Amino acid sequence: QVELVESGGGPVQAGGSLRLSCASPSPSFYFDAMGWVRQAPGQEREFVAAINWKSDLIRYSDSVEARFKVSRDNAKKQVYLEMTKIEPEDAAVYYCGDGTWDPLVAGTPDYWGQGTQVTVSA
Repeated sequence: QVELVESGGGPVQAGGSLRLSCASPSPSFYFDAMGWVRQAPGQEREFVAAINWKSDLIRYSDSVEARFKVSRDNAKKQVYLEMTKIEPEDAAVYYCGDGTWDPLVAGTPDYWGQGTQVTVSA
């Protein structure tokens, strides 16, 4: 079991920015695909962003493309999500995902953390 720890969520005004962080204790972190999924109340968990181990393959959902940026620091075993131009529709619990690429981009990562809440006010 991999216990991921997310941080950085909180209240934000529409149009504002947030930076989410995730620490992963996975012994294979260096080779793992990492990313983010989110779940809004009453909705299914959905894919947000993914980055491969070399950071040369990155994918975003259409809804966050050009507004969010995913990055990772393999030495620190951390992955980040820079959120800009936040919209009310971005309000959700954001979960860090760890593991293999296909499940991650399908919104069902092999491992995920407890999540961090992002609340957006108009």
